Amino acid sequence: MPIQSVETAEVAGKRVLVRVDFNVPVTDGRVTDDTRIKAALPTIEHLVERGAKVVLMSHFGRPRGTGFEADFSLAPAAARLSELIGRPVAMASDVTGEDARAKVAELSDGAVVLLENLRFDAREKKNDPTFCEELAAFGDLYVNDAFGCAHRAHASTTGVAKLLPAYAGFLLSAEVETLSSVLDAPERPFVAILGGSKVSDKVGVIESLMDKADVIIVGGGMCFTFLLGQGKAIGASLKEDDWVDRSQDMLARAEEVGCAIMLPEDVVCADRFAEDANVVTCSVDAMPADMMGLDIGPATEASYAAAIARAKTVFWNGPMGVFEMKPFAHGTKAVADAMAANEAATTIVGGGDSVAAVNMFGMASEMSFISTGGGAAMELVEGKALPGVEALRR
Repeated sequence: MPIQSVETAEVAGKRVLVRVDFNVPVTDGRVTDDTRIKAALPTIEHLVERGAKVVLMSHFGRPRGTGFEADFSLAPAAARLSELIGRPVAMASDVTGEDARAKVAELSDGAVVLLENLRFDAREKKNDPTFCEELAAFGDLYVNDAFGCAHRAHASTTGVAKLLPAYAGFLLSAEVETLSSVLDAPERPFVAILGGSKVSDKVGVIESLMDKADVIIVGGGMCFTFLLGQGKAIGASLKEDDWVDRSQDMLARAEEVGCAIMLPEDVVCADRFAEDANVVTCSVDAMPADMMGLDIGPATEASYAAAIARAKTVFWNGPMGVFEMKPFAHGTKAVADAMAANEAATTIVGGGDSVAAVNMFGMASEMSFISTGGGAAMELVEGKALPGVEALRR
C-alpha cells in the first residue's frame, strides 16, 4: 500500500503532530552536531509556511523513563531549531502533561512547539495505548519524519499513526526512496562498502547485498574474522570465534552468485588501543602476534579506491578503522576520498559511524546522499519491514 507524503496534506490551520529525530549530541547545554535537526527542516518549514500549528516530538538519549531529567532535556534542540528557522520554538516542560497541553492549545498558525523528551515517559517504548491517545490528542494529523527511529515500534512511531491521518515527512520519504532504489535497481557496477567491528552485526546486510552488489568491500574490525577463517594469524586483533565458519560460508556463497568480496591485503597494527601506541604497517600474512589491526593499510586503500572508481553506485556503512584516533583514520578517509572523486557515481552513506566520519572529514557535501538512520537504514537494506514506515501505509 502507498505512503502519503506530507506534501499532499491540507495543513493550514491544523495541528500537525510531527515525529522528528532530535537525538543529537549536546555538550554544556549546546547542540554540537545539528545534522539531524537540519535534516528535518524541509518538513518543518513546509508546515510553518503553510500555516500549520506544528507540534514536534522526539526522544533524546536513554533516560530512566520515570520523569524529567535535566541531562536529557530537549531544550538545547529547541534552542538550536529556533536559530535555524529564525522564529521562536516553544519548549514544553513535560511530554503530555499540563504544560504540554497548555502550549499546544496556545499555538497560532505557523507556530512551533517541541514536547519534552518522549522517553521521560516509559509508556513511549511500550507503545502504550493510553499514551498513544494522549499524544494523538495534540494533532489533527500525524507526520513521521524520523527515519532513524522507523525500525522501532514505539508510541510515537507506530501507535499514533493508527489514530490520526498519517503522512511521511520529506526526510523519511527521501530515505526510503533512496535506499530502496539502491536495493531494487542500482546502476552498475554497484559497490557496497561495509566496516565496523563485528561480523555478527552485519551478517544480514552482507547476505542481502551479495545478491545485489557486484563488489563488497570489507574493512573494520570484522575483517579479521574473515581473515582468521582463511588461516591468517591475526595477532591480538578483534575476532568472533563463533562466526569464523559462517564468514567462510559467506565467501563461498558470494563466489557462487558472482559477487566479489574484497578483504584487506595489509593493515595498520598497534601494540595497544591508544592514539600514542606503537604502530606498524604489515601484510595480513605477517601480523605480529602481540599487535592488533586498527586500520587498513595503503595497499588495501589503493585496491579499494580502484574498485570504487569503477562503480556507478556506491553504498557505504561502517568505517575501515578506528577513525576517531588520528593514526587509524587514514583508511576511512581514503574510502571517503575515493567516493568523492567518483563524480559519475551515486554515493550513499548509510548512517552511523560512516556519517560521523564524513562529517569529521568535512566531506558530507561531496556525497550524493547521507542517511540519518543507522539501525533503520541497515534493517531496510536487509529487507526487513520497518514498523514506522509500515504504520504509514493506507
